[in-house]
Amino acid sequence: MPTWFAYTLIVLLVITSVLLTMLILLHRGKGGGMSSMFGGGVSSSLAGSSVAEKNLDRYTVLVGLVWFACIVGLGLWLRLAQTT
Repeated sequence: MPTWFAYTLIVLLVITSVLLTMLILLHRGKGGGMSSMFGGGVSSSLAGSSVAEKNLDRYTVLVGLVWFACIVGLGLWLRLAQTT
């Protein structure tokens, strides 16, 4: 396999890693843990999940799947590169 494939996967992996970190940090805490210790768990939502939160969940899952595919693709590329 060509090396540009590996470089493309590495760049995509870095971009999705940063995006995944930002998306996870945007999620609202569910209570308990460190967030409620400092007053983050005091406010509660009356309507449950809003459309924005559902979209945020969808984007997080989508970016996570792309991130996972990059990891698997790099692993397969490395395996094929070692045998040749």
